[in-house]
Parts: sequence; structure tokens; C-alpha cells
Amino acid sequence: MPNLIVPTTAPDGDGCVLSITPESAGWEYIGFEVYRLGEGQTLSRGTGDKEAALVLLSGRAYVKAGGERWDNIGQRMSVFEKTPPYTVYVPSQEQYEVTALTELELAVCLAPGQGNHKARLIAPEDVGVENRGSGSMSRLVHNILPEQKPADSLLVVEVFTAGGNWSSYPPHKHDRDKLPEESRLEETYYFRVQPEQGFAVQRVYNDDRSLDETMAVKDGQAVMVPEGYHPVSAPPGYDVYYLNVMAGPKRIWKFRNDPDHDWLMK
Repeated sequence: MPNLIVPTTAPDGDGCVLSITPESAGWEYIGFEVYRLGEGQTLSRGTGDKEAALVLLSGRAYVKAGGERWDNIGQRMSVFEKTPPYTVYVPSQEQYEVTALTELELAVCLAPGQGNHKARLIAPEDVGVENRGSGSMSRLVHNILPEQKPADSLLVVEVFTAGGNWSSYPPHKHDRDKLPEESRLEETYYFRVQPEQGFAVQRVYNDDRSLDETMAVKDGQAVMVPEGYHPVSAPPGYDVYYLNVMAGPKRIWKFRNDPDHDWLMK
């Protein structure tokens, strides 16, 4: 199994600083990329057999896809403003173009597509906002592309965890195609930390502990979750943001809590 942490690198010619492919991850469904574009820089891509969710993490841009154009979208200059992002959904077999109007951090979320849906803008008012959990398990959740919204494979959500709190907690997993109890979904976590010299802690482990990794994750790094439970902790003094991408054979999120810790739900 590859190292579960994927670091950022210096931008390539297109501005890409992080890339996960099914081949590099050793799995079937998810691709994930982060681009950091300078003002006036343009990214042009085709989706091929994938659908894409273009999440404007910070900055403003105009975006063209599927014969549509959205001008001057994007409102937050940092993910830690905690306002929902602008996102553009692009189906498979389409071209898209993103031109940065300011410095732009862009996440490109990819999964198998069948071309069943049109390109569309997911504006902040279209994003479901919820406060999940209680006490030191509380976190703010933005449901960008949940299963109730149209897509072929992608599920996309972002989570804000305050310093001293836990999220993706109690530990849960979704690695068996055993509906209605549990769905099989690969998952990526893309982290930002404030202040940026901090870190998050994430554990990824399965029932028989053949996978059991505890990681200190830095600002701008991603974690791959091919299977198992995957709780996250934000150390005191450091707020943690992550963008989740999930995909699998069926587009539904059904999880199973770790039986050892399920009592926390009661």
C-alpha cells in the first residue's frame, strides 16, 4: 500500500501542486488535484470518462464548461472564512476552462462519469450547512455535493474542526458493498490548518489492524483512505479544514461506527 499522506509540491506549469490518481492511490474511483493559479492564469482540461467538481477553495475566477460561463464567482479569500464555496460541476466528455481573477486555490474532484447530468454552478446558497456533533465532537459541515444532488459518482463535503475538537468521530468506516448497512467508498481528505505551522492528527485503521496508521498531517497535505476507520483531531490552538471526496460502486454514504466507540453516539 502506498504512503497514505500525499504532500504538496511546487506548482508545475499548469499550477498543479497536488495530484492523486486511481493509479497512484492503488484504487478504482477517485482522482483529486489542487491547483494554485496566479491572477490571469488559465487552466483548461477535458474530463474524459470522469465527472468533475471544481471547488473554488479561495479566490475568484470565471469558469466555462458545457457551453455555459460563470463570471466572477468565488467570494472567500481563505477557507477559514467558513462561508460555503462556489463549485462548478462538469460531466464526463466535456471541456472546462478556469481563469483566475485573483490568486486562486482550486480543487478538482474526479470520479467515473456517465454523462447523465449537465454542467452547472453550485452556488453558496445551494450548499447545505450543518453543525454536526456536540461538545468536543462538534464541527461545521458544508455539504457541497451530497447524494441528494445530481451526479454520477462524486460525493463532496468540507468540514471545519475547531482546535481541541475531533471530527469524523466517533470513528466510522464505509469499505464494504453491503447495503443497506454500509456502502463501499474510497475517500480523500485535503487539509488546511490555521495557523499554518500547525498540524492535524488522523488515524486510519481497519478491524483486523492490518492497516493501522496514525499521522501528523500538515497544512496543504492530503490523506488517502482506501478502507477502515478514519477519525481526525485538531490540536488545541489550531483550526483544521478538510475537503472530502468520496466515490465507489454506488453513490450512497452509509457508514458503520467502530463498535468499540459506538457508545459515544448514545
